[in-house]
Amino acid sequence: MKISHLFGGLMAAGLLLPIPALAQTPAAPQSGAPLTPTDVKPVGDWTVRCFPVASTSPCDMYEELDDKNSRQRVLGVSIAYVPSSDRHVAQIAVPLGVAIASGAVIKTDSYTSPKMPFRRCDREGCYVELLFPQTIIDSLAKSGPEASVDIVADSGKSFALRFSLNGFAGAHDSMSALAKQKATSGTAAAAKK
Repeated sequence: MKISHLFGGLMAAGLLLPIPALAQTPAAPQSGAPLTPTDVKPVGDWTVRCFPVASTSPCDMYEELDDKNSRQRVLGVSIAYVPSSDRHVAQIAVPLGVAIASGAVIKTDSYTSPKMPFRRCDREGCYVELLFPQTIIDSLAKSGPEASVDIVADSGKSFALRFSLNGFAGAHDSMSALAKQKATSGTAAAAKK
C-alpha cells in the first residue's frame, strides 16, 4: 500500500483520526466523530489501542503528553503496524507555531532519526505522518528510558518535547500481535460475506 493512498483520505477529510483509521474501508462512521477504541491495554507509559474498523492496521500504540495547566496536547506519538505489508505507519502531533521547514527529529540516548517532514497542520497542531522503517522501531526499543521529538518554533527557538520509552518494546510486541490477529480475523470475516 502506498503511503499516498494511506494518507490521501485523511487529508481530503481534513480530520485528525487515530492511525488505524487511516486505512479503513468506507464503512467508517460518517459523522466525523472520533473513533473509540474497543480494546485498550496500558503497557508501561504507552497505550495499545484497537479500533472497530475494517482495516489493514486496526491497532496502534500511543503516548500523549499534555500541558499540566492548560490540558492541551503538547505531543502525541502513534505507531501502527500493517501486517499485510510488514510496515509501520507513524503519526507525531506537535502544537501549532512550529517552523514547518525545520521538520522534527527523534532523539534518544543512543539514536537520532533523520529529519522528518511535517505533512500537514490543522487547528489542533502539526503532524509528521510517514512510514517508520524497522530500524527506527528497533532503535527506540533498545534506547531508553526517555526520548524527545525536537522541533523548532516559528520564533527560531528549539524545543525538545520529551516522551517516555518505558514499555515501548512490550507495547510494540502487543500491538503487532493484536494487529495481526485483528487484521486476519477482519479479512476472514470479510471473505465469508
